[in-house]
Amino acid sequence: MTEKYYGQRRKKFMRLMGSGSIAIIPTANLFQSRNIEHFFRPDSDFMYLTGFSEPEAVAVLIPGRKTGQYVLFNRESDPVLTRWEGAQVGQAGAVNEYLADEAYPIEKIEDKLPELIGDHKKIFYSMEKNAILDEKIMHWVDNLRQKSHLGKQKQYTFLSPNSLLHELRLFKSAGEISLMKKAIATSVAAHKRAMHACMPGKYEYEIEAEILSEFRSKNMQPAYPCIVGGGNNSCTLHYVKNNSQLKDGDLLLVDAGAEYLGYTSDITRTYPVNGKFSKEQREIYEIVKTAQIEAIKKVLPGNFWNDPHDAAVKALTKGLVKIGLLSGNVNNLIKNEEYKKFYMHRTGHWLGMDVHDVGEYKVNNKWRMFEPGMVLTIEPGVYIDTDMQGVKKKWKNIGIRIEDDILVTKTGNKILTADLPTDASSIESLVSNL
Repeated sequence: MTEKYYGQRRKKFMRLMGSGSIAIIPTANLFQSRNIEHFFRPDSDFMYLTGFSEPEAVAVLIPGRKTGQYVLFNRESDPVLTRWEGAQVGQAGAVNEYLADEAYPIEKIEDKLPELIGDHKKIFYSMEKNAILDEKIMHWVDNLRQKSHLGKQKQYTFLSPNSLLHELRLFKSAGEISLMKKAIATSVAAHKRAMHACMPGKYEYEIEAEILSEFRSKNMQPAYPCIVGGGNNSCTLHYVKNNSQLKDGDLLLVDAGAEYLGYTSDITRTYPVNGKFSKEQREIYEIVKTAQIEAIKKVLPGNFWNDPHDAAVKALTKGLVKIGLLSGNVNNLIKNEEYKKFYMHRTGHWLGMDVHDVGEYKVNNKWRMFEPGMVLTIEPGVYIDTDMQGVKKKWKNIGIRIEDDILVTKTGNKILTADLPTDASSIESLVSNL
């Protein structure tokens, strides 16, 4: 996306802010450990508005300011730092390349930002992201309050930018969807590569290595720590140790997605280590697959956020009753939440610049309605670990989740991850390299 595109976003956000306001949006903190800088990823809100990827930066937006509405504080170009870390954009680059109206060295923020705040009574700023900046801003504002104007103390109101900014981020443009599709294409290739590599005797980390290799070969990073859980580890929802050996007859659950230019993907597939589902594994798999199909059908403009989850829960409960893992009336079992013994999480989440992306799930205390441009995951599952009481042994050691990324369109939905099969026979063929 071009810098003009980020400029359009800033204009939309500033229109919502209104007059007499100022927004202060810092990037993420740089994490260091004994002089080692770990991989830096800008704050998503900051990146959404600026496209600027260097650390130690703060964007300031001031609607209606005649001398420039977009001010960026960033690192000064330093020959010594360039020798160690490569060239910095500097202030000239911030103006010429990133279209800032003004740019100042980050070291000058204590001199310049209080001046920019001035008489702007509405301050859009998210507390608790940057403790040091929080303290400084509160100190500057307290000083400004003490300065009298016609004998009256200045009044300032702090507002979170989230309600405005996150609503903008919830709806993806064609350009954003294009970036997500690229991340998804690499993720699909990585999952297929993992399936081809899967066999008894290998370790979970060897499968993870195949995935990460595919990501890096396309100049992408993992959007989140890979979950590669074999056997009973497939029943741990956020399992990330990835250090156990894969056993013949077990399942392998892989939850992994790439990030491309700040946009994420999120895919889960579950498959037999030896390339062939057992009877019980396949029965559970088909229940989860049916639940996913029913949930995706509910991702339509005009339907509500909770509709896919309700559909998945109903299909799962019906399936579990059919095979004897639950007994009783389906509606009563759902009402009493008996299914939660096997399915304890929600059916999806928003997806975008963050893997659990921003956006309210309820509006005015009601589930929000689906609208075109929203992207979400659909990921039902069933988890039956070896220690679960009251379950026959043949069902234990089975954890299955199927997750796809779904775009809400004007007339329905589009499965963005459709190139990675979910039907059991195709999964078996991929694992068996047939």
